[in-house]
Amino acid sequence: MYFHSVTLDKDRCKGCTNCIKRCPTEAIRVRDGKAKIIKEKCIDCGECVRVCPYHAKIVVTDDTEMMKNYKYKIALPAPSLYGQFKDMTIGDILASLKSCGFDEVFEVAYAADIVSYITRTIVKIKNFKRPIISSACPAIVRLIQQRFPSLIDNILDIMPPVEVAGKIAKDEAKKKTGLNDEEIGVFFISPCAAKVTSVKNPIGIKKSYIDGAFSMHDIYSMILDNRRSRDKSVEHASSTIGVGWANTGGESYGTSLENCLFVDGIQNVINVLEEIELGKLNDIDFFEGLACIGGCVGGPLTVENNFVARNRIMKIKEKLNKEANIKKHLVADYREFMLNVELKKSDVLNLDDDIDKAIDKMKSIDEIYKNLPGLDCGSCGSPGCRALAEDIVKGYASEYDCIFKLKDRIKILAEEINKLSIKIPPVIGSDKEVKS
Repeated sequence: MYFHSVTLDKDRCKGCTNCIKRCPTEAIRVRDGKAKIIKEKCIDCGECVRVCPYHAKIVVTDDTEMMKNYKYKIALPAPSLYGQFKDMTIGDILASLKSCGFDEVFEVAYAADIVSYITRTIVKIKNFKRPIISSACPAIVRLIQQRFPSLIDNILDIMPPVEVAGKIAKDEAKKKTGLNDEEIGVFFISPCAAKVTSVKNPIGIKKSYIDGAFSMHDIYSMILDNRRSRDKSVEHASSTIGVGWANTGGESYGTSLENCLFVDGIQNVINVLEEIELGKLNDIDFFEGLACIGGCVGGPLTVENNFVARNRIMKIKEKLNKEANIKKHLVADYREFMLNVELKKSDVLNLDDDIDKAIDKMKSIDEIYKNLPGLDCGSCGSPGCRALAEDIVKGYASEYDCIFKLKDRIKILAEEINKLSIKIPPVIGSDKEVKS
């Protein structure tokens, strides 16, 4: 069963339609005064979480209590975690994190250093379609699978840093402890819903190397409670490249490619993907698209203002080495860290398994759409007129869910009632005796 991190709290929902207007995949409808998330279309980008004024969209993450199920516990902090704290170095944060109940801490930023190195290596020996598209943001990858399937072949087929970190951390822990996979728990501290979902439903790999995903928001207070920890066994290994992945453009910088384009904010990414699909950006070598404004520091599970966190990351980078010492984790065959499951188009727009019926339904959608006002106001509970036409054909809605169509129908009915009101039957309107 497909797991979605973004869910709806119906008790809080007021049916305000803010979410349906901002959802990039038109995955939300409002029916009977409550929002409804169409799971097949949702990419867990968290945009609805941000815009809901009633906090009716929530992100479900794993409970830290699950750590008790494992003998050896490893924390994987995302690079964006470093931007959440004032007056705490990376060493302070890692030491505090280990004191939260973890046996070991492995930096995802260090894994980002490794991914950057592999990227620099393979782009020289492998012929990629241009522009190469980053695979780091799972929301963007799922967006491409759904809305831009023609660009799937452009996606860089390297595992994202969190999975690289999970693989290395678990392999090393097995050698160190003698425990098996089931006894070692690897937990990612996530800044966003999309990455929580990707742990449960991995993209491009058969099974995630992560056993659980915790909200950065939840771990934040635990780190503060343990901030005085001075555990010297925790070593900081990442470089300015790896830590830089927390901000927009960090991955692009790590590729060392000259002509890179990096864009944040999912609507901005959509606009650029449309340009790429039209063949207008073939001169770009690498495209880094991130769903959140500012990059991962702007994730919905973070604590700090994304601009403040971004500035902190920039200051932290100034004190780090330009490159990390990753020699001990490099492998002769880089394919160990490559995606091993083919990325495919999402069939969310499939109207019917029967091609003839699907064509007929598409024609019906076109006809219904022509007769709708085309204002895309959202008053009907669908994100736009085209979506309403599709919902009508699928049986999820009625033509009269459109307020303008309903208004016209009411006007016609009122005129008919007015005409009928003067046609009083003789038996009611006449006092004359009926002659036999």
